[in-house]
Amino acid sequence: MTDSKSYLTGKYIIVVDDEEDILETIEEMLDNARLDLVGDYQSASEKIKTNNYDLAILDIMGVNGMQLLEEAVQRNIPAVMLTAHAMNTESLMESIRKGAISYIPKDSLLDIEILLGDLLKASDEGNPPWKLLFDKVGPAFNRKFGAYWKEEDKEFWANFEDSSKSDKD
Repeated sequence: MTDSKSYLTGKYIIVVDDEEDILETIEEMLDNARLDLVGDYQSASEKIKTNNYDLAILDIMGVNGMQLLEEAVQRNIPAVMLTAHAMNTESLMESIRKGAISYIPKDSLLDIEILLGDLLKASDEGNPPWKLLFDKVGPAFNRKFGAYWKEEDKEFWANFEDSSKSDKD
């Protein structure tokens, strides 16, 4: 399913999720990358602390994803949060605060290779991956949270947008 020109070709990626079918799906979708598939927090933590990954894909629920995010960020590993059950504005903002480069709903898995490739490339080039994410899957957030979901935390989003712009400068 993947194209040999994918930005993810040859990248070393850890994928952490407690759902075996999600791990299998991601393995199929990212078949040109070198993957470590992990189903629990302890094993993932050990791997993050000892391997030099190009990317970490972390489920929020079931594997202590926010703690793994902190560990990945400490090792300068770009991390993407993957979620279905924790799809809410609070976990989205926590992911941003803790340094994730993206937050992807599990219902976007069919497009994950292209989306992750674009996000990782943007991050590698010093461009704000969050802007790219909101451009690509913003409608999914709007459907889930409502059209004016950012209005509840205007200050956070204003500061976030300012910092995303300054990342590029």
